[in-house]
Amino acid sequence: LGEIVKIQLQRVISRLGKQNLHLDLTDEALQLIADQGYDPAYGARPLKRAIQRQLLDPLSLQLLDGKFHEGDTIRVAVEDGGIVFGKAA
Repeated sequence: LGEIVKIQLQRVISRLGKQNLHLDLTDEALQLIADQGYDPAYGARPLKRAIQRQLLDPLSLQLLDGKFHEGDTIRVAVEDGGIVFGKAA
Protein backbone atom coordinates (compact mmCIF):
# COMPACT_ATOMS: atom_id res chain seq x y z
CA LEU A 1 0.00 0.00 0.00
CA GLY A 2 2.90 2.35 0.71
CA GLU A 3 4.05 2.06 -2.91
CA ILE A 4 0.56 2.91 -4.15
CA VAL A 5 0.60 6.02 -1.94
CA LYS A 6 3.96 7.05 -3.39
CA ILE A 7 2.68 6.60 -6.95
CA GLN A 8 -0.40 8.71 -6.22
CA LEU A 9 1.72 11.36 -4.50
CA GLN A 10 4.03 11.64 -7.52
CA ARG A 11 1.17 13.38 -9.34
CA VAL A 12 0.86 15.87 -6.49
CA ILE A 13 4.62 16.39 -6.33
CA SER A 14 4.74 16.94 -10.09
CA ARG A 15 1.98 19.57 -9.94
CA LEU A 16 3.70 21.40 -7.10
CA GLY A 17 7.03 21.18 -8.91
CA LYS A 18 5.55 23.20 -11.75
CA GLN A 19 5.01 25.96 -9.17
CA ASN A 20 8.61 25.49 -7.94
CA LEU A 21 7.40 23.97 -4.65
CA HIS A 22 8.75 20.71 -3.27
CA LEU A 23 7.26 18.20 -0.82
CA ASP A 24 9.22 16.26 1.78
CA LEU A 25 6.96 13.68 3.44
CA THR A 26 8.04 11.80 6.54
CA ASP A 27 7.46 8.05 6.71
CA GLU A 28 4.87 8.71 9.41
CA ALA A 29 2.94 11.06 7.10
CA LEU A 30 3.01 8.49 4.30
CA GLN A 31 1.77 5.83 6.71
CA LEU A 32 -1.05 8.01 8.03
CA ILE A 33 -2.27 8.74 4.50
CA ALA A 34 -1.98 5.04 3.60
CA ASP A 35 -3.92 4.00 6.71
CA GLN A 36 -6.69 6.50 6.06
CA GLY A 37 -6.77 5.64 2.37
CA TYR A 38 -7.31 1.92 2.87
CA ASP A 39 -10.65 0.24 3.41
CA PRO A 40 -10.88 -3.55 3.87
CA ALA A 41 -13.94 -3.67 1.62
CA TYR A 42 -12.59 -1.41 -1.14
CA GLY A 43 -8.82 -1.80 -0.87
CA ALA A 44 -6.89 1.32 -1.89
CA ARG A 45 -9.74 2.93 -3.85
CA PRO A 46 -10.41 5.55 -1.13
CA LEU A 47 -6.75 6.64 -1.33
CA LYS A 48 -7.35 9.61 -3.64
CA ARG A 49 -9.95 10.97 -1.22
CA ALA A 50 -7.55 10.53 1.70
CA ILE A 51 -4.81 12.40 -0.18
CA GLN A 52 -7.27 15.17 -1.03
CA ARG A 53 -8.63 15.43 2.52
CA GLN A 54 -5.40 14.95 4.49
CA LEU A 55 -2.87 16.63 2.22
CA LEU A 56 -4.21 18.72 -0.65
CA ASP A 57 -7.08 20.59 1.01
CA PRO A 58 -5.11 21.81 4.05
CA LEU A 59 -2.00 22.50 1.96
CA SER A 60 -4.03 24.56 -0.53
CA LEU A 61 -5.37 26.71 2.30
CA GLN A 62 -1.86 27.32 3.61
CA LEU A 63 -0.62 28.21 0.13
CA LEU A 64 -3.49 30.68 -0.27
CA ASP A 65 -2.62 32.17 3.13
CA GLY A 66 0.93 32.78 1.88
CA LYS A 67 2.66 30.44 4.32
CA PHE A 68 4.78 28.93 1.54
CA HIS A 69 6.42 30.61 -1.43
CA GLU A 70 8.05 29.68 -4.71
CA GLY A 71 11.21 27.67 -4.09
CA ASP A 72 10.12 26.38 -0.66
CA THR A 73 10.40 22.77 0.37
CA ILE A 74 7.32 21.86 2.38
CA ARG A 75 7.89 19.27 5.09
CA VAL A 76 4.85 17.08 5.71
CA ALA A 77 4.89 15.34 9.09
CA VAL A 78 2.53 13.94 11.72
CA GLU A 79 1.86 15.71 15.00
CA ASP A 80 -0.82 14.77 17.51
CA GLY A 81 -2.25 12.25 15.05
CA GLY A 82 -2.68 14.70 12.18
CA ILE A 83 -0.77 16.03 9.20
CA VAL A 84 1.24 19.22 9.78
CA PHE A 85 3.16 21.37 7.32
CA GLY A 86 6.33 23.33 7.80
CA LYS A 87 9.24 24.73 5.85
CA ALA A 88 12.13 22.30 5.52
CA ALA A 89 15.48 23.69 6.58
